[in-house]
Amino acid sequence: MGEGYRPGSRDDFDRLYQAAYPRVYRTLTAILGDPAEAEDCAQDAFVQAYQAWRRWRPDAPAEAWVHRIAVNRAISYRRRAKLRSVAEILKRLGRPATSTDPAEAATRPDLLAALRTLPPKLAAAIVLRHYHGYNNREIAAAIGVSERTIGTRLRQAGERLRVELDAPFSLGPRAAFPSDKGETYAED
Repeated sequence: MGEGYRPGSRDDFDRLYQAAYPRVYRTLTAILGDPAEAEDCAQDAFVQAYQAWRRWRPDAPAEAWVHRIAVNRAISYRRRAKLRSVAEILKRLGRPATSTDPAEAATRPDLLAALRTLPPKLAAAIVLRHYHGYNNREIAAAIGVSERTIGTRLRQAGERLRVELDAPFSLGPRAAFPSDKGETYAED
């Protein structure tokens, strides 16, 4: 299969192409799920392999080498397709509305003053949740207490901050459903 190929030989590369193309194409069709995309990637892989043919070393079978190039091309193709799909969504829907960066919100003077009024354990829970984005389990592991304790601390800290900063201020996540009036600091 990979035997008898000489690096840099055009005739040998033509033989490799004839022998390996159908298998490479089928492999890429299975990976990408689209025959047209698989054909594009297979062609790109063989072009790349031909450009590197002089550097190929027969310590690995030539067909395996081409397969490795082809699989890497398919991975890159998928990655680019994901990026293209995000770009398409942005073109159609527009950019999402800007939201307040948690880092900016955390440096508000009124919030900093209110955080200083909290006991350190409550302030730590709030900062780890809303500034760093940790969930209850991660906060519990960081602080060394149970997840229930974290839930209690978050609830107590939120109540105290609401009083300190006036009622409209909210640290809790929005409810998934308008009828959901449950605990605002439920586990993630």
